[in-house]
Amino acid sequence: MFRERLRGWLNGEYRAVVFEHDDGVVGYALFRHEPEHIYLRQFFVRPESRRRGIGRAALLWLRRNAWGPDARVRVDVLVGNELGLVFWRAVGFNEYCVTLEQEPASAP
Repeated sequence: MFRERLRGWLNGEYRAVVFEHDDGVVGYALFRHEPEHIYLRQFFVRPESRRRGIGRAALLWLRRNAWGPDARVRVDVLVGNELGLVFWRAVGFNEYCVTLEQEPASAP
């Protein structure tokens, strides 16, 4: 299922970059250029490769080689992803908006 979705994104507007380190593939980024910003749809580093500077280095590479130094970049992070929020803030991201969702069982 994921492969089909990924194939669809790549056949459309999205581009992917795969990150490699000494021990092979360690992660990837999936993004698209929008008129006012880069939308980073997915950014993944294998759990066993985290906390080694790979994510930070990958973002630096993307900015230098895929996006440009002046690009505005947006990423969505689930509020329950506390480690993800810590990472994104540590690499210079700030809150831009809050999206709220109502589950059907919560509707008045």
